[in-house]
Amino acid sequence: MEHSAKFSVGIDLGTTHCVMSYVDTEVENPQVYVVDIPQLTGAGTIESFKQLGSFLYQPYEHEMGAGSRTLPWTNEPNALVGAIARNFGAKTPIRLVASAKSWLCHGGVNRRDSFLPQGSPEEVAKVSPLRATELYLEHLKLAWNHAHPEHNLESQDVTITVPASFDPAARDLTAEAARNIGLHHLTLLEEPQAALYSWIDNSDDKWRDEVSVGDIVLVIDVGGGTTDLSLVAVTENDGNLSLERVAVGEHILLGGDNMDLALAYRLKMKLASEGKELQPWQVQAMTHACRDAKEALLNDADLQAVPIVVPSRGSKLLGATLKTELTQQEVQQTLVDGFFPQVAINEHPVQRARGALTQMGLPYAQDAAITRHIAAFLSRQSDAADNLFAGMPGMNSSPEFIKPTALLFNGGVLKSKLLSERLFTTINQWLEKAQSPTAKRLAGLDLDLAVASGAAYYGSVRRGQGVRIRGGIASSYYIGIESAMPAIPGMAPPMEALCVAPFGMEEGSSVAVPSQEFGLVIGQPVHFQFFGSTTRRDDDAGVHLDFWQPEELEELPEIQVTLPLSEGRSVGEVVPVTLASRVTELGTLYLEAIASDNGQKWHVEFDVREES
Repeated sequence: MEHSAKFSVGIDLGTTHCVMSYVDTEVENPQVYVVDIPQLTGAGTIESFKQLGSFLYQPYEHEMGAGSRTLPWTNEPNALVGAIARNFGAKTPIRLVASAKSWLCHGGVNRRDSFLPQGSPEEVAKVSPLRATELYLEHLKLAWNHAHPEHNLESQDVTITVPASFDPAARDLTAEAARNIGLHHLTLLEEPQAALYSWIDNSDDKWRDEVSVGDIVLVIDVGGGTTDLSLVAVTENDGNLSLERVAVGEHILLGGDNMDLALAYRLKMKLASEGKELQPWQVQAMTHACRDAKEALLNDADLQAVPIVVPSRGSKLLGATLKTELTQQEVQQTLVDGFFPQVAINEHPVQRARGALTQMGLPYAQDAAITRHIAAFLSRQSDAADNLFAGMPGMNSSPEFIKPTALLFNGGVLKSKLLSERLFTTINQWLEKAQSPTAKRLAGLDLDLAVASGAAYYGSVRRGQGVRIRGGIASSYYIGIESAMPAIPGMAPPMEALCVAPFGMEEGSSVAVPSQEFGLVIGQPVHFQFFGSTTRRDDDAGVHLDFWQPEELEELPEIQVTLPLSEGRSVGEVVPVTLASRVTELGTLYLEAIASDNGQKWHVEFDVREES
């Protein structure tokens, strides 16, 4: 740590909620505290909650005039975020920015372009996914600075959590949003790891009684926007238990948002059967109402139904508003059987071929069954812990899927006993069928607050207090190279892939990529294809692949490099370079091209589609 901060602050920058926690690093045995965040709930009304809704509302010209948007630290906030945005946006969804985090990791759009709320009319002011992220962080920063005027957030150690499955471009953008509001003492931490840190912290050192060497913990985090999976192995180091994150799942856009949509479509069909057709904007408005109804019904099994009012436009008749209701049975059927069906371990997500023309929208998972995604992950990672447990008696288990011995659930969706029980029994049915011991559930988390709390605790872990989960980067990364072969009419030259960053590279480490030299053109942007793999664990930097199975490498947003001119070089000149990569202390990947003749270095950027 290059500066002495009093507080270690953890921020869970979630798809639907943000949470902020902290520990005081100057006391013995520091406690984790969750920050109460003041926010507007209506015109002129301020309340404090432990969560700040990740919503932003763009008001009409005369809506929320002077004095009605005063916060404790300003009379004119830059944006209406949090509870008020969720409340107003439920009535006028075309003015609501939601799921900005899902857009931030969507490689198919320029994430610095202002296009949210997506699809809304021209008179609604637009923001970019990057800007929306900054505005949520800014509200948290101002709330913190108001409460701690003598220790502003800019000078504390801040850990922001990201999904384990975020690619390097999405991580970079998250870090950029934080830097843009002045947070420079920054670390990124994977959300499932943060949940596990919170569990360790809450156990008061009893966690060592709950797990033992050879255990494999499956962390399942189902939040508003993503289903995030990680495997953590319990190993031994100099006689002490240690934890190593051995695998993470792919980026699955599947969570509470999808469930709200599914419920809204179910009600749309119910109304259609009564002869009432809804327009798309009404379904959108109903989705927000379904979110509130879902939370109420899942949290109270005795509640039979929640009324839903469907707004209508411009009708003078008071009777024009449609009313329907969402019942306990509808929620249970849709969510339990639709999203957590009891499947076998070999039933994996169904991929349909996508149409060439799809609307600009989020690339939601095509298969809504979370249990199928988990089955695919455990099967694909069947050998994830082999190297760690090699030679340990009894650890050479049958390979068809990796068998977790403990489960840690996190995320707002799994607060529902109904859903978490279904998930727990399904996974244990797989284990029983494979004649393996059943997995136990690690308890003791507040599923909404655990990630932020674990991030704050991680700040003291980095100072050498507490147990650290080792892991490094969760994917191997590759650059695509066109192979040098004679031209064949009508056939593109085949791609080869060069490993530039091996699986498990630790923060703060760097590696030269041994390979033949590349010729890069000077003075104009050059694009590379870029791939990631969560299963090829043994490829070292410099490994050249001329063949791979389609499921082994996943294509990621492009990489671009523009080699600026320097002394003695001319535009269009081809410079021979080699590559090097490092993982920064922050947890982001940094690639550079190094000129073979004079060692000059250029930074290789992850293309976040500036120009499109």
